[in-house]
Amino acid sequence: MILSGLFLYHWNMKLTFNSKFLFIFLAILIAEILIAKYLHDAFIRPFGGDVLVVVLIYAFFRIFIKMNYKKLAFSVLIFSFIIEALQAVQYVNWLGFENNKFWSTILGTYFTFYDLLAYFVGYLICLLFKD
Repeated sequence: MILSGLFLYHWNMKLTFNSKFLFIFLAILIAEILIAKYLHDAFIRPFGGDVLVVVLIYAFFRIFIKMNYKKLAFSVLIFSFIIEALQAVQYVNWLGFENNKFWSTILGTYFTFYDLLAYFVGYLICLLFKD
């Protein structure tokens, strides 16, 4: 409890509930599900889906945390880059999810530099949501 309080204080965060970002999160989540289920193209699903996932994660945190939007957007970008780097070393196999379609889709199974570009575009979109 004390540690979480220090973390919130250090990052100048406040717990809150933001219905605007709840709506944005739900709209993007529905779009992501529809893209994953029905769209099997060479651009929107791999690139657009990765752009949207950064905004999805950002919107999720903005529902509950009020903080500097630039710091939060950058934190989500770094998190996304770390997940992509883990894909390069097949972390899904480490976790034992290689035969689980749901978790393989959610966590990602292969590294590509285009995903890093998509995450950066998502980060730029997040910067449009000013405080």
